[in-house]
Amino acid sequence: MTIFSAKVSESVGKKICVMRLSAIGDVCHAAAMVNRIQRHWPEAEITWVIGKVEYQLVRLMPGIRFVVFDKSQGKAAVAQLKATLKDTVFDALLMMQVALRANLASRVINARRRIGFDWGRSKELHWLFANERVAPRKHAHVLDGFMDFADALGVPKTDAPSWHIPVSKEDAAWAKAKAAELGPFVVISPAASKAERNWLPERYAGIAKHLHSRGKSVVLCGGPGELDKQTAQAILAHQPPVTANMVGQTSLHQLLALLSHAELVIAPDTGPAHMATTVGTPVVGLYAHSNPRRTGPYNNLNHVVSVYDECIAAQRGKPWQELPWGARAKGEDLMQKISLDSVIHTVDSLLQAPAD
Repeated sequence: MTIFSAKVSESVGKKICVMRLSAIGDVCHAAAMVNRIQRHWPEAEITWVIGKVEYQLVRLMPGIRFVVFDKSQGKAAVAQLKATLKDTVFDALLMMQVALRANLASRVINARRRIGFDWGRSKELHWLFANERVAPRKHAHVLDGFMDFADALGVPKTDAPSWHIPVSKEDAAWAKAKAAELGPFVVISPAASKAERNWLPERYAGIAKHLHSRGKSVVLCGGPGELDKQTAQAILAHQPPVTANMVGQTSLHQLLALLSHAELVIAPDTGPAHMATTVGTPVVGLYAHSNPRRTGPYNNLNHVVSVYDECIAAQRGKPWQELPWGARAKGEDLMQKISLDSVIHTVDSLLQAPAD
């Protein structure tokens, strides 16, 4: 594989296209890779093809040309992408999404190097659309897998990922004022993308009561979707001491800024858990269906409360180490295997203060 770093460092204007459309958590991981390129190669020209919702999170990242791809528009979105980029030839296209929709859309992007995932992580005919592949890696966290693309370009390695996802002064001021109003607070972001991946409402209520006993305000956060709202209402039906229900009440930037002031975030595998990681807030992740070693909050994998190992072994008859990376456990009742006591224990270990 040719080395790209020398070419970029010799000349201003080398063009790199990043294709990662969704979802919020994965865009957080991708942002760390983009920040790495910017930090070491400030002269590189970066274009990021990204989803409509996800763009709202990273839109203020400096030095990036964003091209919004609205997948709900179908073929019209591909035509718009082609028209927008028709006069650009990229030195490298980083194909960081294996979904067939993204693969097909990538055909209209002109690039000399089309770098995709290695064979082990390639699916949905991803390999047909690339002319290079990143180095193979076994049991990689999604973020580390994205960093493989920077490695393929020859970007110098870093000891740990870092993020620079700016928000507006207005949103930062709003969050600062809200945090002052709340006092010491913990965020519970209870809703994942599917109901079966959510913890039980009564146990969310139970951890809220425990946090209240420790003098912490409890804030519910989440998106504007119906599942998010229903999950919050199911929790509130148990009458926990929740200080504020902000589900569906914040923009992504307001939420990101608010998370930066929280002492802790408790969440299943959902976007706000990874958003919290980007601003350095500790996360207690709750996992049963997916392997947290692959998709957990990157800086707090040792604070994940997970029953994934036992669930996948029971269903597949083998430990996760002997199964395809990313294998998911299935079932609507798996999250109930996560006990309230186990979450309380992990929360206490992070808060590091005696309960009242």
